[in-house]
Amino acid sequence: MPDRPSAGDESTLLRWMRLEIGRINDGIVSERKRLSRLLSEEHPSSVTKGGSEYGFDRDALHRLEQALPGELQRRLRLPILFYFDSTVPDSLFLADEAAMQALQSLGEISPLRRMQGGRLWIAKPLVYAIMNRYPTVMQVVMG
Repeated sequence: MPDRPSAGDESTLLRWMRLEIGRINDGIVSERKRLSRLLSEEHPSSVTKGGSEYGFDRDALHRLEQALPGELQRRLRLPILFYFDSTVPDSLFLADEAAMQALQSLGEISPLRRMQGGRLWIAKPLVYAIMNRYPTVMQVVMG
């Protein structure tokens, strides 16, 4: 078929990649809730972009509650989202100042770190180590 696009055609590949990234991101929470609200829920949860329930680990929420000042608990929306950018293969970025302040309060990143251009880049191994310590309260968004 002469009208059929080639699998190597860049636009076909890009459309396919966007479709796959969309499927991967279906598990990302669509409504991020404040920590203070999640703590008040009997079963802390939210809904994903794909429509599934996303449950939060209550122990991780309580650890955040104990470590973060009240003002930050009211501003922090969970899950904290780290963004993947294929042009920077060894790092992920935060785009949420309250999340940066929370990670600083938790001692996970230096208090000297500052956002530049609305982003704070963090090395992947550090992000994954943080995610292991606080299960369900952080997610990676594919871009």
